[in-house]
Amino acid sequence: MKNRNFFMQEGIREAKEAYERDSVPVGAVIIRSNKIISKAGNEVIKRHDPTAHAEILAIRHAASLIKSEFLDDCEIYVTLEPCAMCAQAISLARIKRLYFGAYDQKYGAIIHGSRIFEHAIHKPEVIGGVFESQCREILQDFFKTKRY
Repeated sequence: MKNRNFFMQEGIREAKEAYERDSVPVGAVIIRSNKIISKAGNEVIKRHDPTAHAEILAIRHAASLIKSEFLDDCEIYVTLEPCAMCAQAISLARIKRLYFGAYDQKYGAIIHGSRIFEHAIHKPEVIGGVFESQCREILQDFFKTKRY
């Protein structure tokens, strides 16, 4: 049986692929019955779409695959604390559990900022800090290359 370390490492692989596409390196993986059913990295720049965050892309694919708007028997692994848009999508999809890596004091909306789940009808279980330093390091490295 695969564990959370395995699934977060898959998310980290997706984040690294996003980095290679010159997108903010965030990866998301959706699990159902202990199997990966969907994964994605940010594609905002590639698609010219401000909503093409890893979580949104992974949720869309998973919902299409299982032919349901509700992913209530699924878990999501994300390398960065989700923003408000992604947090709301996780809630609306009724995902049962969220694991995330790095905390995001500026744009995060789970532990920081608007704390979407405090006001949502569906509140998934949240486990933060999974491979936190590894997830944070990828982001910091990416943004170092963007600053002058």
